[in-house]
Amino acid sequence: DRCAEILRPYLPRDLREVLYPDDVDVEEAAWTLQQTSFTQPALFAIEYALAKLWIGWGIQPDALVGHSIGEYVAACCAGVFELEDALRLIATRARLMHAMPGQGRMIAVTAGGPEVQSLIDPLEGPIAIAAYNSPRQTVVSGSAQAIAEAQARIEEAGHQVTSLQVSHAFHSPLMDPMLDEFRDVLSKVKLKPPTDLSVISNLTGKIAGDEMATPDYWCQHLRQAVRFTDIFGVLEKQKVQVLLEVGPKGVLCG
Repeated sequence: DRCAEILRPYLPRDLREVLYPDDVDVEEAAWTLQQTSFTQPALFAIEYALAKLWIGWGIQPDALVGHSIGEYVAACCAGVFELEDALRLIATRARLMHAMPGQGRMIAVTAGGPEVQSLIDPLEGPIAIAAYNSPRQTVVSGSAQAIAEAQARIEEAGHQVTSLQVSHAFHSPLMDPMLDEFRDVLSKVKLKPPTDLSVISNLTGKIAGDEMATPDYWCQHLRQAVRFTDIFGVLEKQKVQVLLEVGPKGVLCG
């Protein structure tokens, strides 16, 4: 409820009405929630509420990890920005992304990052690795034409490809036009290094420090690949044995 109240000036509809619709067509409600401008605020609100609930129950994490939007939750819990600023950034990020031309695609590939990179390197057009999710799963993002060419090359090399249901090519060069405006908003937000809890960065795959308190970090965060594989290398070195995923679905445990 608190997140929805803070978000109210930034969204065309109350987030609670979108998450818990009354007397509306189910397909219409699902379509609304799948729009980037609502999806990202909804993910943040649910993940933040669950994280604070577990912490309130006395579960004190040794480290926080997020995947793309999830890192905003981790950073907010660690004191990088206040909740009001975090939600303002999320709403702005979602609005700007939603306004980008929906000409992109994203695919998940059952192959490691270096091999996938070598397969897409010869291609022209906007395309990039969007996420290193595991040693054998990589996400590629880019224009529809570039992704189609990449998919053909990757399948020819013997790897499985799955199209992701997304509206835009996130973490790719197609996000570049929104970076300046997002940086302007970031420059008006008070940012601090993580102090309350440790955060392992999507951008570097290492424990985050002062760099997280800069607008440039969060611009690069939405543009560059999510280094999820590297994050788990850090957790392994720290001998972390128990992982708790908080979110609307268990998509990261796999």
